Formats: sequence, structure tokens, C-alpha cells
Amino acid sequence: METILSIENLSKRFGPVQAVRNVSLEIQKGNVYGILGPNGSGKSTTLGIVLNVVNKTSGNYSWFGGTMQTHEALKKVGAIIERPNFYPYMTATENLELVCKIKGADYLKINEKLQLVGLIDRKNSKFSTFSLGMKQRLAIASALLNDPEILILDEPTNGLDPQGIHQIRDIIKMIAAQGTTILLASHLLDEVEKVCSHVLVLRKGEVLYSGRVDEMSANDGFFELQSDDLQQLQSVLLLLPKIEKCIEENGKLLVYLKAPIKAQELNRLLFEKNIVLNHLVLRKHSLEEQFLELTKSH
Repeated sequence: METILSIENLSKRFGPVQAVRNVSLEIQKGNVYGILGPNGSGKSTTLGIVLNVVNKTSGNYSWFGGTMQTHEALKKVGAIIERPNFYPYMTATENLELVCKIKGADYLKINEKLQLVGLIDRKNSKFSTFSLGMKQRLAIASALLNDPEILILDEPTNGLDPQGIHQIRDIIKMIAAQGTTILLASHLLDEVEKVCSHVLVLRKGEVLYSGRVDEMSANDGFFELQSDDLQQLQSVLLLLPKIEKCIEENGKLLVYLKAPIKAQELNRLLFEKNIVLNHLVLRKHSLEEQFLELTKSH
């Protein structure tokens, strides 16, 4: 796999505040990466550093395997990290022509990108007449004019209504399906779950999880058990080395683990202690439960 961006132990201090602490991330071509975390977790700072608009305190990052200087590499990057900023009295097409001039992109790309973001029928409308969602879609079209290898989006659906959010997410999926790598920062779990293949979870500048989205909810689980004597069941369970804690809920015991244990092994251990279970289910945490667990203040 081709590496688009490599980040190693990146840190940033603003005076006494440690905004980013030892963040590492490998971005491979063709995937959709989410940086997920509550506001103030260091997402925008991390993006700002790799886009050369914020100076790092320590650590390293390199674009495209370190084969080119950052300012050269950034010509192959499309990014939207501020609110879309276009001339209100100019049309969508005129605004994009201006961007083409600055980026040295081909004017023929304008209609292609307006089509992609669903604005082709409004190409001669003034920017001032656009809704917030349309302005954001025009910004995406603008960032795609030079056919970048990677598109970077900071909170792409902030402030949009449900329809606007849906449209932006569909566009992101479409761009990804065409082979463009995407890195987006979001505080919305739902967004990352719906559009990203990989996720980096940040809290107060620190990495709490990094990996595939579908593996985030698979790496942890708990058992739901029931027997005729719950008190006896609980006292036996707590003697087992792999059990961390038991919580009684609605006539069942929720059993949390320190180390993985198979259902049949647990059943056998309890049976040897003369406990017969009448209910045994392995439950997975939902991604939301995982995220809340990860990001709550310790």
C-alpha cells in the first residue's frame, strides 16, 4: 500500500496547554480516515500542522513517503479547514475560475466538479444566494479542482441541517469510491461510523484508539449470565482470574472481563463449581458505548 501521510509522535504546546501529545498515524492510499474526538481534543491542531499552517512543537510528519518537500506535496492535497470563503457577488463558476487560476488547474474541471457535488444547475447563481450546505459543497468542488491525491475536511457537516449533512456524506462516499484518499476531523461518532474505514480517537490531544472502524467495537465484550442463585453465581465469578467485575441488572449479571474467555470455557468453569446457567450471552459494546467509555474523563 502506498503511504500518503505519515505522522510520528506529533506534539504541540500553546503556552501551558498541551494541544496534541505524541500523535502517530499512517494514512494509506484509497482509505477514508476519521479523526474523532470532542471539541478541544486536538483534531484541528493536528490537521493544521500537517497542512503547514500551525508549527509543531516536536515530532515528525512526511507526505508521500518523504519524497518531496511539504510545500510541493501540498499541491497534491485538497483541504477545507475554514468556513468556505468565496466572493458573494460572483457566481459559482466565476468563483471556481478564480481558484483554477490560483491553483493552475484546468477550467474544464469546473463543470465536472460542480456535477459531482450536485451544483451544476446552480453554476450561474451568485454565491450569496447559496444555503450553508450549498456553500460547503462548493468548497468541496473547489478543493477537488486540482484532482488531489487526498482531501482533508475539518468538521465538514458542522452547522448543517439533516438534509445538508446527508448530502455532504454522500458526496464524501462518492469521492472515496473514485479512489481519492480522505482524512476528516469530526466530533460526531455517527459521521465516522457512516463514512470512514479507519479512525483515530483523540481526547485532550492523546490517542485513545487507532485502527479500523469495524474493529473498534469488536475488541471488547461482556457476558450476560443468569442462574437460579445470582448471589452464589457472582461470588464464584469474582474468584475467576479473567473476570474484572459483575453488575446486576434486570435479574441478570453483566460480567466484564480482564482477559478474553470463551463462552464454553466460562460455562465449564461454573459447571465444575455446581452452578448451572440458564442464560449465557456474549454481548459486544456498540461503537457508541466504546466511544463514550474511551472519551469520558478518567
